[in-house]
Amino acid sequence: QVRLVESGGTLVQAGGSLRLSCAASGSTFSLYTMGWFRQAPLHEREFVAAITWTGGTTTYGDSVKGRFTISRDNNKNRVYLQMNNLKAEDTAVYYCAQGPSLDTLSSDPGDFDSWGQGTQVTVSS
Repeated sequence: QVRLVESGGTLVQAGGSLRLSCAASGSTFSLYTMGWFRQAPLHEREFVAAITWTGGTTTYGDSVKGRFTISRDNNKNRVYLQMNNLKAEDTAVYYCAQGPSLDTLSSDPGDFDSWGQGTQVTVSS
């Protein structure tokens, strides 16, 4: 099973930018869709973004469209989340997850079977 480790979370002011990184172990990373989810206190886990195995197709949650960008580097076994124009409501623990194989995109947490431990992003207003 793949091991995922997120990094890059920190305290940032509203309007600022941040890039999260997720490092994956294993040799099959490049064969799977990868996703980012987030969870704020007292809220359900929310889909943020997903990217197919080649990086050719991406999808985003409505609340982050136009502000966040997901990307991946299969040579480095990493997936990234560039977050711009951050808002207080973006405050949450952000999780990286491995999803369906190849070109299958999904926003359903149930389709993602390996998860990292999360990284805290706090946006001050």
